[in-house]
Amino acid sequence: MATVVTRPAPAAAATAARKPFYRSLWGQVLLGVALAIVLGYVRPETAQAMRPLGDAFIRLITMVISLVIFCTVAAGIAGMDSIKKVGRVGGKALLYFEILTSIALLIGLLVGAFTQPGAGFNATPTAGDATAVAGYAGQAKAQTVTDFLINIIPTSVVGAFAGGSILNVILVSLLVGFALASLGAKAKPVTDVLEGLTQMVFRVVNMLMRLAPIGAFGAMAFTVGRYGLSSLGPLAKLIVTLWVTSALFVLIVLGAVAAMAGFSIITFLKYIREEIVLTLSLSSSDPALPSLMRKLENLGCSKAMVGLVTPTGYVFNPDGSCIYMALAAVFVAQATGVQLTLGNYITLFLVASLTHKGAVGIQGAAFIALVATLMVIPSIPVAGMALILGLDRFMSMCRATVNMLCNGVATVVVSRWEHELDGETLRKNLAALT
Repeated sequence: MATVVTRPAPAAAATAARKPFYRSLWGQVLLGVALAIVLGYVRPETAQAMRPLGDAFIRLITMVISLVIFCTVAAGIAGMDSIKKVGRVGGKALLYFEILTSIALLIGLLVGAFTQPGAGFNATPTAGDATAVAGYAGQAKAQTVTDFLINIIPTSVVGAFAGGSILNVILVSLLVGFALASLGAKAKPVTDVLEGLTQMVFRVVNMLMRLAPIGAFGAMAFTVGRYGLSSLGPLAKLIVTLWVTSALFVLIVLGAVAAMAGFSIITFLKYIREEIVLTLSLSSSDPALPSLMRKLENLGCSKAMVGLVTPTGYVFNPDGSCIYMALAAVFVAQATGVQLTLGNYITLFLVASLTHKGAVGIQGAAFIALVATLMVIPSIPVAGMALILGLDRFMSMCRATVNMLCNGVATVVVSRWEHELDGETLRKNLAALT
């Protein structure tokens, strides 16, 4: 019989929910973002100089992500009753990821075909455009699917943590977790150390998260100061289409998934509002990963489940990036006057299904994956990507946020499939913690 894990809502979290707006973390981040927008509009040069604040905060959080994943996964697997469960959970998660990313790609292609965001643009790529995209094209060619699979294996255990690759860390964590589980009681001293290390790492994360408003201020000030809100005009239709499509994907597609799993997507979004605001302002989902994982554990998901599904979803379940890639590919074709056939749409779907995974771990992964996708259709000038290169940050805010919250939902859904969490307990915890 499956065991249902019930975790009472922490009193501290319930108290935090009643804090005044300006004292809550998400409220302070929103205030930081508002000040950044004003500064970026009034003093663009000064705003651009704020970039190190955002970069420094992202690096501070990123430096502990590997330890968070290692401790969570290794200790979680070591404490599992059945090793077979790890394989079963992994299989269910990958199946879920493939279905959701396929739906996201299809939606992006269909929306692009019907809304025609690039129609009438009549852009002609120049030699300068080709030069601007050349570096991304080179990286796209260098990172094949085979390379991606091989690169999952680190050159050393230390290299897995030093390199910053989530998949490298997950692989090492799985091996250590399996080894500890096979040793049984003999490994208890090591698992106790892991538990203590986990508590220490999350305490560090809590300390660093106090700097989130400053990091969000720096990142948003740079974005507005560097690009300016007026620069959105020429590509307003594409940007609005992406944001609206992504919002509808979350509310309708994820809403349906959440409803089948027994919880409300709106309530869940309220629960992770701090992570949503943080990801939006930083244009990166990585800083939100540690706090997202802790919140999922507070809901009742096991430590091993959270450690396996959430970080892996960052690689295999980037639904926001899939919507972006499909929509942007159609936009570039339309903007450069290329008429896409049904065969072209099918090719884009099949290739994007692979490239959105193969470019993970590279700086500007979604943009590189998009370039790699367009390269398989010769009639579409890859240089046309220069049209959206300058404003990619505004779109990355959207896709990063959707990626993050999609993987939070995925973890809860797989936990429900594994009967770790019953619907009533989930709803009670969400109500208490929201």
